[in-house]
Amino acid sequence: MYDRRTLRALARVLLCLGLLATSPAAVFAAEAEAPPSGVVNVNTATAEELELLPGIGPSKAKAILEARRERGAFKSVEELEEVKGIGKGALERLRPFVTTSGKTTALRP
Repeated sequence: MYDRRTLRALARVLLCLGLLATSPAAVFAAEAEAPPSGVVNVNTATAEELELLPGIGPSKAKAILEARRERGAFKSVEELEEVKGIGKGALERLRPFVTTSGKTTALRP
């Protein structure tokens, strides 16, 4: 199995040689979907930190920040379901990577 750094380097070489039919954006899009290592505290995270979470892009990060501003701190992870665009399925994908206390330790792999 190849690590991400090796695959990224191989993709660049193939792009340079014109052997890769997909765009560079498509090559790196899969990397953006990789889950973070660590957790994100939804009560203190910035938009950029929230975007480390699987399935959270700029609009959902903004919705989380807006909900936090309007209602105050999330008391539990389950309260994220009250944020527009986050349903049960999304919450289950997020659950291993979010917390409501402590430090944000998430890093993009």
